[in-house]
Amino acid sequence: MLTTTQSSIFQLTEEQLAVQAAARDFAQSELWDGVIERDEHQKFPAAQIKKMGELGFMGMMVSPEYGGGGMDTVSYVLAMEEISKVDASCSVIMSVNNSLVCWGLEKYGTEEQKQKYLPRLCNGEIIGAFALSEPEAGSDATSQRTTAEDKGDYYLLNGTKNWITNGTTASVYLVIAQTNPELKHRGINVLIVDKDSPGFVTGPKENKLGIRGSDTCSLMFNDVKVPKENRIGEDGFGFKFAMQVLAGGRIGIAAQALGIASGAYELSLKYAKERKAFGVPISQHQAIQFKLADMATNIDAARLLCLQAAFDKDAHQDYAKSGAMAKLFASKVAMDTAVEAVQVHGGYGFVKEYHVERMMRDAKITQIYEGTSEIQKIVISREILK
Repeated sequence: MLTTTQSSIFQLTEEQLAVQAAARDFAQSELWDGVIERDEHQKFPAAQIKKMGELGFMGMMVSPEYGGGGMDTVSYVLAMEEISKVDASCSVIMSVNNSLVCWGLEKYGTEEQKQKYLPRLCNGEIIGAFALSEPEAGSDATSQRTTAEDKGDYYLLNGTKNWITNGTTASVYLVIAQTNPELKHRGINVLIVDKDSPGFVTGPKENKLGIRGSDTCSLMFNDVKVPKENRIGEDGFGFKFAMQVLAGGRIGIAAQALGIASGAYELSLKYAKERKAFGVPISQHQAIQFKLADMATNIDAARLLCLQAAFDKDAHQDYAKSGAMAKLFASKVAMDTAVEAVQVHGGYGFVKEYHVERMMRDAKITQIYEGTSEIQKIVISREILK
């Protein structure tokens, strides 16, 4: 955890503060209006995502050489929190594009792959998707039924992927598939698949509890030919690739959860000062004060865990444990805070126009995707028992 040599994490740089302010301004001015409508009608925020690309939020950590912002993970966490305070649908689109697709391509892709995809992913011209989960392979990511049969100069891809964020709107997909079943997880590859590939079909959008503005769907591959040059890494690298990008992705989802909690808390604090009961603002009643105190304390703790994980990643230290801890705790804080926010709002909390019921619905998925809370506990326990 934090040591005296790492105390700089408590003092954000001017650049990091500027990124945070820019993200806050964008969220408040561009995302707040229409967020309820997008949620209710499952409307993908196309215009907002394009603007996020133009402002540099879709490829924050990518080198400027490939059109990215060249920013650190701390800046990314700060921006994710601010976007998530207002619209968690936009932030999950941003998270997948940044943490899973762009980071994976830049870290492990060939120079040709980087040049071909990263500039357009960073500027919002296109967005990416990461395809790992299957009908029978969620937490057990080793059980890949999607196959990539080696045909010499190309792979023949067959199978189905489930719960894919950006599924219908992405232009490029990083697909995890089994090539050599006898090698188990060491026989898995990761392939770059373009949306217009013959035999590739996206299913209908899922009708979800939360993050309804983001599109989630199944992907079907029927004899899709994927050129060998679209494989990332050596033969059999796919499972390791998936685990590496998910380890970083957890930091993004932890920051998303933190943002949902922060947004729900800020609305609750404001409402408690305005709403009167028994002749005084409800913020003067100890029952409400204690709820606000718990919210504030847990959010500050979650933020420190998120910053710790981001700091570890930026310092090129092992962030498996800190990232898992951040996601485990921040997702619980998001759920607990959002539920209490509804309670603070009373009957109004049950009404869409007050936002907190949406935040409560959005919070739940942070305990499930990119590794359930149960999986995070496995990761943490393995790390501390090493």
